Amino acid sequence: MNTQVVYFSKSGNTKKLAEAIAQTAGVKATPIQGGKAVTQADILFLGASVYWAGIDGAVKRYIEQLDGRKVKKVVVFSTSALAERAFPDIKKRLTQAGIDVAEENFYCRGQFMAMHKNRPNQDDIQEVQAFTKKILAKYGK
Repeated sequence: MNTQVVYFSKSGNTKKLAEAIAQTAGVKATPIQGGKAVTQADILFLGASVYWAGIDGAVKRYIEQLDGRKVKKVVVFSTSALAERAFPDIKKRLTQAGIDVAEENFYCRGQFMAMHKNRPNQDDIQEVQAFTKKILAKYGK
């Protein structure tokens, strides 16, 4: 099974989740910034964060590069300081591109200035690792 983990993170919050997912899956986490789209994946964990009520343009461009014939399933994970808004937007864009998106997604608060200090924290990391194991067991067959 070919599992990939890619993410976009300005502050490092989503990067923390990506690295925990990658460690659990036994792969390397790759930042979207400057990277090319995954060419082949059975499961692609795609991470993003919300900035000013939306996902970054780099994530949008990355999604446009994905090929639904080569990426079998995308699992979204995200962080934000205020509201969980990344999943619906990412799911819509992937679905419009003909890419299968898991209904399950992982979200946690991320630190922004004084809000949600030290998040994602160790509890969040343990939760995303448990989430990853469930996803791999469900879709990794």
